[in-house]
Amino acid sequence: MNLIIQGAAPSERDLQQLAHLSGARLTERLGAGAWRLSGAAPRAEIAEYCERSRLDFGFVPEQRKLADMRLLAIDMDSTLIAIECIDEVADLAGVKTEVSAITAAAMAGELDYAQSLRLRVGLLRGLEQAALARVYAERLQLSPGAEAMLAAMQGAGIKILLVSGGFSFFTERLQTRLGLDYSSSNTLEIEAGRLTGRVLGDIVDAAGKAAKLRALREELGIAKAAVIAIGDGANDLAMMAEAGVSIAYRAKPVVRNKADYALDHAGLDGVLNLFA
Repeated sequence: MNLIIQGAAPSERDLQQLAHLSGARLTERLGAGAWRLSGAAPRAEIAEYCERSRLDFGFVPEQRKLADMRLLAIDMDSTLIAIECIDEVADLAGVKTEVSAITAAAMAGELDYAQSLRLRVGLLRGLEQAALARVYAERLQLSPGAEAMLAAMQGAGIKILLVSGGFSFFTERLQTRLGLDYSSSNTLEIEAGRLTGRVLGDIVDAAGKAAKLRALREELGIAKAAVIAIGDGANDLAMMAEAGVSIAYRAKPVVRNKADYALDHAGLDGVLNLFA
């Protein structure tokens, strides 16, 4: 196996210690803050060392390459982008504290997602539609490394699905802006230029995300092993289980514990090093 180490600045001592712990035979630099230790063997001490040293790590089969992958499914809020859109919209409605608390509980798996979304959207009733455009223009930022990761994926011919329990107002604009192939999300009901506090149609929850990925995978004739899924919240777990490689990005503990890899310190471009 290759042991991929990523962080702000792994020291020479860190690399030497990890090479010793894993029995690696060769250490190669992949880029700023990223190293590959070849011929490594998994040991529990490696996870413990990396946690103490604020380093991301991942054991990767030596033969795995980005060219082997064909589909990426990625969550939007707090994954592709650095904000939770609904929390920022709620800020303009003066109810951010209440909405953020519900969001946090839902992402930690403490609340049913569909129920939590209805509660949060209900608190936005009466807000002017223009608030959505303000959040997109003034507050939405891509996560670090997002553009580099997407460019490399697209360059490798990988199809990209942006799938979100958030809102189509944002996913559709990001799909166009970033040249993504597909998007799936919820649609806010708007009447007379104001939010009604309701969502149109079926809510895209954990099961909805997984179903969208599964249907697209089957439509395109792509094997599960050739799919990457990236998420941060409990409502991403079912989707991530439909992928051959699952990656938790700045994720809640319940997600980190179940994903194949976790990126807590590297940016989204760190995903590429898991296929280098």
